This record gives sequence, C-alpha cells and structure tokens, in this order.
Amino acid sequence: MRILNFGSMNLDYVYQVDHFVRPGETLSTGARTVKPGGKGLNQSIALARAGARVYHAGCLGAGGETLRAMLEREGVDTGLLRETEEMQGHTIIQVDPKGENSILLYGGSNRCVTAEQIDATLAGFGAGDWLILQNEINLTGTIVEKAYAKGMRIVLNPSPYDRKLEAVDFSKLTWILVNEVEAEQMTGSQDPEKAWAEVHRRYPGTALLVTLGENGSMAFSPGAGGTDTIRQEAAKVRALDTTGAGDTFTGYFIAGITAGEPLSICMKRAASAAAISVTRSGAADSIPRREELDQA
Repeated sequence: MRILNFGSMNLDYVYQVDHFVRPGETLSTGARTVKPGGKGLNQSIALARAGARVYHAGCLGAGGETLRAMLEREGVDTGLLRETEEMQGHTIIQVDPKGENSILLYGGSNRCVTAEQIDATLAGFGAGDWLILQNEINLTGTIVEKAYAKGMRIVLNPSPYDRKLEAVDFSKLTWILVNEVEAEQMTGSQDPEKAWAEVHRRYPGTALLVTLGENGSMAFSPGAGGTDTIRQEAAKVRALDTTGAGDTFTGYFIAGITAGEPLSICMKRAASAAAISVTRSGAADSIPRREELDQA
C-alpha cells in the first residue's frame, strides 16, 4: 500500500493585520513573512510527520525550488514533480489578532497539470494504493476517473469548493473531508449529521469527515453493520494562527486510516496535531511531528 498526494504547492505571503481589509480600504500591515504552503504540500508534510511514506506529484513552478527542498527534507518522495515555466502558485494571507485568517489564492503552476502527466504519475500505482486530492490543481475529475479505474482508494478535500468540482464523480471517492462551510456548500447544511444524510443519500459508499473548528469534528463511515459515527472534541488552546490547521488534521487523519487504525484513534490524534499547529505561526512550519504528540 502506497500513498500518492497529487496536490498543490504554494508560497504563502502572510501579513499580520488589525482586521481583514474591507472593500475600498487601504490597510497598513504589521509583520510580513513568506512561508511554504498549499493544501497539497501541507498535507504531504503532515502525512510525513505523522510517520507515513508519501509520494508528492504536481507541478513545480518558477521560484518554487524551496518547496521541493522542504518536501525532500521531510522524507517526501518528489520524483513525480514536473517542472513548468509558469509562476509558482501562491497565496496572500491576512492573519488578525485572534489568529483567524483570510486567504487569496493564485493557482499559477498548480493549474498546469496535463493528461499525459496524470497517466505517467499513476502508472506506478494500483489497486489498494491511496490517492489524496484537493481542489487547488486542475483536471481533478480526470485524476479521479483514472485512479478509480486502477482500483485506488481516493480521498478528496474539496477546497476551495467551486464549480470545477462539478467534473468530479464523488461516488468514486472513499472519503470526503470538508470543513463546516464546505459541508454547507456541498449539501446545504453546516450541521454534520444533516450533511452526512445528504452525502449518504447521494453517494452511499463514501465516508465523510467534517471539521468544525473549536467545536471539534465528526466522521461518518458506512459499513455492512450501519454507519460508524465518531465525534471528536477539539483541544482547548490559545490560537496564534489557524492557517494550516485543517491540513494538519487531514494529514494525520489520513495517516491513521491508511494504516488501518480505528477511526476513533485517527480522529483523536488528528485533533491533537491540529491543536498544536494553531499555537504556532505559518502553515507547513506549524505542523507537529509524531513524537511531539506522543510526548504531549
């Protein structure tokens, strides 16, 4: 069993602000930092720090060499990255005094995936392997179709939730991982149980995880004996920066389920990792290592 993350990589331009900028407003900022990020990269780092062996595929753009270097330092296999002349994808992130964030995303190199690249990337994977996807690259629907045909188990974090996801056949997914806003965009309800009822009606064989910020998370996994439902409370910590907390949770959760651990353990460990991450600044830089969780 192998884990392939076909995902994005971004340079995160992070600005500390008194409040999120309003329409027509010019706002002076405090500290400004440039950090590695992107949902794909963050989740690969979280998987690696959780102890999983992960392959990261996608497009490396101009100016993005530091992102490949970080993945390699963490032990992530980058042999499937394809270089492109397009500018590296990036974000502009506002962080307020409460640690909440507001994000602008520029796809850049992350939107340069080709059909030929998909075939070459998936050639080395097959039945029983896991594929991790987000919605920050192009041709996600094509990747799902071809991976499903090979018998791969597919996890999708459909973020950002937009019309490009109409090309994705959600019935071919093993897990859908969303926050409460994305749950509402997908099903019409932020309530996890109502969202699950709608997801289960549409895609009976697909499991659902909904993260709820300070209210914890809920997971629903269908089986022959009915739905396995787990609610996990969030740890109470003082948040410095919530950027990347969801990706930290996702990476640790996937590391657990791909290793065959009980759902309750996967949820608990992911919640602990996310709690540690919000006490630190940045996205990838804030993700804890497995030994930190063991000590805590």
